[in-house]
Amino acid sequence: MSRDTQLKERWEALVDILSNQFSQGEDLDLDAIIYLIGVQELGKVHREFKKDEKLNLMHIAICRLLEPYGFYEFEFFDDEGWPHYKVKEQLPPLKAGEQSVLMKEAIVNYFLERKLIE
Repeated sequence: MSRDTQLKERWEALVDILSNQFSQGEDLDLDAIIYLIGVQELGKVHREFKKDEKLNLMHIAICRLLEPYGFYEFEFFDDEGWPHYKVKEQLPPLKAGEQSVLMKEAIVNYFLERKLIE
């Protein structure tokens, strides 16, 4: 099985699992899944977030997802429990499709580590 085919199958399985758990029958998109990862990483799942906090949650998720690729490094938790990352290496310029593939791959790897998918 090619790497692209395996990624596509794992992504579709992950979208099904998360959509069944967190939405009312609609497939979650990439941004929604990134947001869920941010909430998971923050560890405060049972609260409402303001608009700017939602953006911060997505930033946390992106940093966490790209950390294994060497782009970010965890630094510390602030007084409110929010994780902070520092940039280790700038992301190379990527086209929209390349960004999407990178994020899907990183998300699949994140959930493989957590054994939500195989």
